[in-house]
Order: sequence, then structure tokens, then C-alpha cells
Amino acid sequence: MASPYRTQAAKRWLPLEANPDVMNQFLWGLGLQEDEAECYDVYGLDGELLEMVPKPVLAVLFLYPLTPKTEEERMMQLNEKQETKDNVYFMKQTVGNACGTIGLLHAVGNITSEIKLVDGSFLDRFFKSTASMDPLERAAFLENDNEMEVAHSVAATAGDTEATDEVDTHFISYACVDGELYELDGRKSGPISHGPSSPTTLLQDAAKVIQGMIQKNPESLNFNVIAISKKSGGFS
Repeated sequence: MASPYRTQAAKRWLPLEANPDVMNQFLWGLGLQEDEAECYDVYGLDGELLEMVPKPVLAVLFLYPLTPKTEEERMMQLNEKQETKDNVYFMKQTVGNACGTIGLLHAVGNITSEIKLVDGSFLDRFFKSTASMDPLERAAFLENDNEMEVAHSVAATAGDTEATDEVDTHFISYACVDGELYELDGRKSGPISHGPSSPTTLLQDAAKVIQGMIQKNPESLNFNVIAISKKSGGFS
């Protein structure tokens, strides 16, 4: 049975597993240089466990369950007037189950000044082609890109769990842009600012927001946090 909280979309992909190994192969295959950045599990949100995550953290991905509470908040935010944030890379989600890929694109799209992409690679071409587009135009560009659809399908079937298109969880990203922490969710109307942040406090700042979401859904267990961290030998 389909989740009642899922936005209906004409096109549906298989969901991406919350698995750093799968995401690393996906990103590296699309053009993120392997010695630049890597995805890591965040095993807990207390200070000691956050300290175990390799630094510096460039972006954070959060997988959470879709519940009546999360949908109520999303609808409230959709009705709020959003200021256009030209400095933040943001795109809408129009493909069902594409939230994992869009979460990764949101993450990479907001750290292109911190990492190096392979010249001419998919990610290099994607961000150059969509740089001047609005969020819906970027969504349409992705929806019509066969190369990404194939790459996503390969990654979605590479995980440890059996791939199914009926899920009730959702990926979002957090990134620090110009001193602010932004929540990037393709199901919402735009980036959500969560206040001041910095590259050195990004993980801790995102963890506080994530803890708030978890506390609002105490009966749910389907949470997962993944950090994208810069490798020490990477380009800067």
C-alpha cells in the first residue's frame, strides 16, 4: 500500500538506501573525485558520537519517517512566504522516491566551492547546466535526464535491503551557506533557514535541528544521519 504522505509523481524511481558505501559509489561514479569527499554514518547525536565523524563536515543528510506530524509542518511551511535565496542551490522534487538523489544533489550543489568535480562528468555538467535555472526548471531537467535515472537505478539496487518503491521515509539535506544553516527539502517550496552556522559547527547545528524533529516523532525509529566530509588530502 502506498504511503498516504507521499507526494504523487508521474515518474517514480526505486528509493536510495541510507548507506554510505552506496552513496559514495554513486557520487564518485557521477564525478565527485574520490579523494575529495566521502559519506560517513553518524551513529548518534550526542557530542561524543558527533566527534567521531571525520572533519570537516561539508553537508549532512537526514532520513526520517513521513508521519502526520511531519506532513502537518510541511504544509504549514508551504503556506509561508519564502524569500528567494539565490545563494543557495535548491531544486524541487517531481520524481517519486528521488529524494535520496536530490538530497545528494542539494548537498553537492552547495559545496562546489569546497570540492573538485571531474571536468566533463555528470555532476560537473549538471550544475553548470542548471546554475541559472529556477527550482522547478532544475527538477524538470533532472526528470528528463536518462543518465541520472540509470545511475540512480544502479545505486538503488546496490544496497543491502530489497528495493521497493513503496516507502514512507524521506531524505533531506543540511548545508551551511554564507554563515547560515539551510534545510533543503525538494518537497518544500524553498530552502529553510535554521539560523547562524559555520563550516566548523555545521554538524552540531544540524544535529540540534534533527534532534528536534526526532523528539516530535517519539514513536518512530526510522531515522538515519549521514555526513559528507572532506578528505584531508582533497583539493581546497
